[in-house]
This record gives sequence, C-alpha cells and structure tokens, in this order.
Amino acid sequence: MYTPTTIAQQFALSGKVIEVREFGNGNINDTYLVTTESIEEKHFVLQRINTHVFREPKLIMQNMRAFTEHMHRRAQAEGHRWRMPRVLISKDGGDFYVDTDGNFWRAINYIHGAQSFNTIKDICHAREVGRALGMFQYLISDLPISSLADTLEGFHIMPRYLQNFDRVLSLNGFKSNAETRYCLNFVNTRRDWAHVLENAREQGKLHLRPVHGDPKVDNVLVEESTGMAISLIDLDTVKPGLIHYDIGDCMRSACNPLGEETEQWEAVHFDPEVGAAILEGYLTQARSFLIPADYEFLFDSIRLLTFELGLRFFTDYLAGNVYFKVKHPNHNLRRALVQFKLTESIEAHEADIRNSIQVMVSRAV
Repeated sequence: MYTPTTIAQQFALSGKVIEVREFGNGNINDTYLVTTESIEEKHFVLQRINTHVFREPKLIMQNMRAFTEHMHRRAQAEGHRWRMPRVLISKDGGDFYVDTDGNFWRAINYIHGAQSFNTIKDICHAREVGRALGMFQYLISDLPISSLADTLEGFHIMPRYLQNFDRVLSLNGFKSNAETRYCLNFVNTRRDWAHVLENAREQGKLHLRPVHGDPKVDNVLVEESTGMAISLIDLDTVKPGLIHYDIGDCMRSACNPLGEETEQWEAVHFDPEVGAAILEGYLTQARSFLIPADYEFLFDSIRLLTFELGLRFFTDYLAGNVYFKVKHPNHNLRRALVQFKLTESIEAHEADIRNSIQVMVSRAV
C-alpha cells in the first residue's frame, strides 16, 4: 500500500525522505510538506490531486508548464521580483506520478523565506494581497487563452451552480430548520441577479482571459524579510475565465476579518477599509490591462463571488458533503452561512465599495 512517504520518495531525487506532514488548509486536494536529507531540495510540497473534482489531472500539469514558464520569462525580462512554483520531476522522468491504486500525485518546490496567512494582518498586508493578484494577472495577461486547457469546466459559472443547486434540492429534499430555511430564502431572493457576469460576457462587455481562479488570502505568499507579496500559489484552477472571478474571490476572502471557517457566522462582516487597500494594490498592477467595462462590474463581482461560494457550500451540504472536505456533517452548512452573512454585509456596504472603486478609477486614468 502506498503512503505519502513512499510517494514522496518518488520525487526525492537526491536524498532520503525524513518527514512528511500535512500542510495547508485546502478543501480539495491532500497536501503534504516533505523534508529530505537533500541540500538542494531540503523541502518540497507533495499533493494528491482530487480526481473526483479534477477529472483530467494531466491537463493541470499541461497548464502549469505553459503558464509558469511564460510568467517566469516575463518576470525575468521585466525585472519583477516574483517567484513561481516549479514542478518537480519524478524518478521515472515525469512531472507527476500515478500509484497502483490510480491516485495522481505531483510535487512542487517549496518557496523558502515566505509565508501565507488565513486572514489579513493589517492594511499593508491587504495592499500586498491586492498587488499580488494584479501582478499575477499582469504577467499572464499576454498568454493566449488557447494555450490553457479548461481544467474545471463550469468553475465560477453561476447559472450552472444554480442549476446544480435546483437538481440537488429536488433529489435530496430539504432539511427544515431555521438555518437551512434562511439559506434557501437567501438563494431564492438573489437568483435572478446571479447571472450578471455571464450576461455581460454574452453581451460582449467582458471577455475571457487567463485567470488564477482561486486567489484566496492564504494562497498569497509574503516574503518574511520585506513583507512584500512574492508569489500566488494553488494553481490548479488557472484557466480561461473572467478576471472578475479573481478580484471578487480575493475580496471575498480578504475582507472577512473572521475568516471563512469561523463558527461565529452571525458576526461575519465585510471590512471596507481592507477592501479599499486591496483595490489600491491591485490597480497598481492591473490598470495597464483593464478596460472601462471591467471597472463597471467590480462591485458585482465582489458580491457575486461571495454568494457563489455560499451557494456551493449549501449545495454540497444538501448533497451529503460530496465535494468539499468536512470535519462534521454541518460543516458545509456553517460555511454557507458565513458566506451568506458576508454577502449581506457587502450589500450593506455597497455605497462605500462603489465609492472606493470610483476613487481608484479616477487615479488610474
């Protein structure tokens, strides 16, 4: 039987594996930090890709080769301090390893001297998180979307999530308690508006570009010595999409001081000061490739991506927790409540957020 330690040895080309421990807080893949005897590669990150979610994991590796090489070349040519994760080669010469049980494994280098945080520390950190997303999108902005496979079809497409929600609800029934009734009402009162970004794309106002797909706060690596963001990790969802998916998801993650795993869901709120700092940092890098229509839908993206994640958590709860990892049966319900309360707070702060966007736009022109 294969274990993370025996798999890690397949990627440890110049030293024995000393330790393998669980690493990070991912909801999809299993991630481990590997320590070896090697001087060259003392630590690396080992991941078992969830093939129930990513059904064609080879496409993930194909994408990673395409965009990491592209971004590395551009960062070097333009003198940007930016570090991209590097895919490690296994002993059989491939950039992944499939064990006899069919599990798909890959390894990437560990970026030393940097750390990530689950929530925003201060305004400077918020500004760096925004700058990191802008830098990532800038470095990948001239990569043709034809170079990237769609590794997760339907990801962030809200009409599809609503269709799946309706299907799951009809198949599994509805659990009648106060929290689930609140969630159901929340979804139904916003479903007509939820098509806003896809409608804009279909109307030609917004267009597909390379995006990160999951730029949460804890995916931004900050250099310990300088406090500067130097990398954006968790790259499985890099694919063609709307840049609004990224900025909305980043703001959703960063502007909730309690974090998405809090049990105090009724106290969840959006921090507009943090939001303004993220936008400021983002636009220092992104203004060169944004078009006027992009600014028009920024607020909608912040509200929508928060609502979207809440809907996905709620749907998975009703389906029996089949997508996201959970620690207890009501975990996804609690997660949904957090996102729905955050959405309500975003709606309450609409004037503040739109004003921040307008201020940033005026500085960008």
